[in-house]
Amino acid sequence: MHLLKGAVPVAVALFVVGAVTAILWVVRANAVGAQHLVFFYLLPTAFVAVLFGSLPAMLAAIAATICSAYFLYDPLYSFSVANPLELGELLWFAGLALIGAKCTADLLRPAIHLQQNRAAED
Repeated sequence: MHLLKGAVPVAVALFVVGAVTAILWVVRANAVGAQHLVFFYLLPTAFVAVLFGSLPAMLAAIAATICSAYFLYDPLYSFSVANPLELGELLWFAGLALIGAKCTADLLRPAIHLQQNRAAED
């Protein structure tokens, strides 16, 4: 049962990244000149950090970076990124998402520990 408990945050993180990727892929296909779509992954990554902590959120950030390189940047369906500016954008996103995931989870940690300590005292 403990293994299943650890798998739920990972599954939710990957599901959220998959859903956002599908939406952004459709937007990229239909919107002329859609740029900087990778940054739309930041909010779902923060959402995962709030719910499950930094490790699943960091996994979501890494998965989002890989998915965006494959589905959103030219050449499509390849992990190579043709434009050096877009590669820089992707690297900046990865750094920002990883730092944001860790900071979001750490900001919530004191409140969670305080609630757990109060519950243990009662």
